[in-house]
Amino acid sequence: MPLLILLVARSSTAVFSTVIFFVTVLALGEYFRMVFPNGLRDQLLGVGFGAALSLSLLYGGAETVQLSTALVLLLYFSLYIWLSGSLEDKLRRLAWLMLGGFYLGYLLPHLALLFRLPEGRHWVLFVLIVIMSGDSVAYFAGKRFGKKRLAPEISPGKTVEGALGYFAGSVIAGLIGAKYLFVGISAHTICALALVLATLGQVGDLFESWIKRVFSVKDSGQLLPGHGGLLDRLDSLIFPAVFTTAYLRVFYP
Repeated sequence: MPLLILLVARSSTAVFSTVIFFVTVLALGEYFRMVFPNGLRDQLLGVGFGAALSLSLLYGGAETVQLSTALVLLLYFSLYIWLSGSLEDKLRRLAWLMLGGFYLGYLLPHLALLFRLPEGRHWVLFVLIVIMSGDSVAYFAGKRFGKKRLAPEISPGKTVEGALGYFAGSVIAGLIGAKYLFVGISAHTICALALVLATLGQVGDLFESWIKRVFSVKDSGQLLPGHGGLLDRLDSLIFPAVFTTAYLRVFYP
């Protein structure tokens, strides 16, 4: 946590973007090891696809992103026609590759895009405060009061009571954090934003759990002993970062 706060509070835009790129590559590696546990070629192709999207998004303009994404898609669509395997198997592998590439290679770098916006450093801290506080309260609320399962097929451990705790913790932390981070944003707006971010944080967590459930794995990796993989720590931040970036570009251009 201290290193994360230091990175957001003190690093330059270039350093932050570079760190996010390498984090994205590591997360891509975890994802593709989950979905292609015995397919090194597909793992490498998947990481390459996601990394290409990430590089384009982080270091290219709007036209570059559009053109490079289209060309990379053409390349991979064409490539998978000629790879070994049955037609159905190749299409399934391509679909999982596309999902991982866009899920992580395109969405995760929005943390860096958010950082680059006016007061972006503060907004990244706001997202971290809201999501991490909500997640912590949800854990304790679920342990103490949890009875009704939220999504038993995807994540049996999550409860409705924990989700309500997530909302409460996010709103309270958002109001406190906004007092020090922003000027001129009403409490009503902060509450609404915190509720949206809390919703997206939990949906993002469930989305990654859905993938893990399909492939019967408990953690995305072992990079963080006792906590699982890097993706397990980032899953609830991805969707909120994308929304916040879009929100600021629309309402605070």
